[in-house]
Amino acid sequence: MRKGGHVYIVGSLRQTLYVGVTSDLARRLREHRTGALKGFTARYKIWRLLWCEPHDDILGAIAREKQIKRWRREKKLALIARTNPDFRDLGPLLNR
Repeated sequence: MRKGGHVYIVGSLRQTLYVGVTSDLARRLREHRTGALKGFTARYKIWRLLWCEPHDDILGAIAREKQIKRWRREKKLALIARTNPDFRDLGPLLNR
C-alpha cells in the first residue's frame, strides 16, 4: 500500500506562489518557514499555506501537482479563493 500525500500552494506576502507535493505537510511547512529548503521558496520568502488537498495515494498527489503547476496564475488564485477567499495562512490550523 502506498503512502498518501498532499498537494499544496504556499505564497508570500506579495502573492508569489509555489505549488508542491509532500507526504508530510506539517514537516514541509516547517521547512518552508525556517528556510531549511534552499531555493525559490527561501529566496522569495514563500511560507504561508494558502491551499492544500489530501490524496490517499502519493502518485495521485504528484499527478495533481503537475496538473496545477501547468495552470496560469489566475487559475491558481481562483482555486485558492474558492476555499480561502481571504488568502489567510492556513498553517496554524494544522496544529489544532
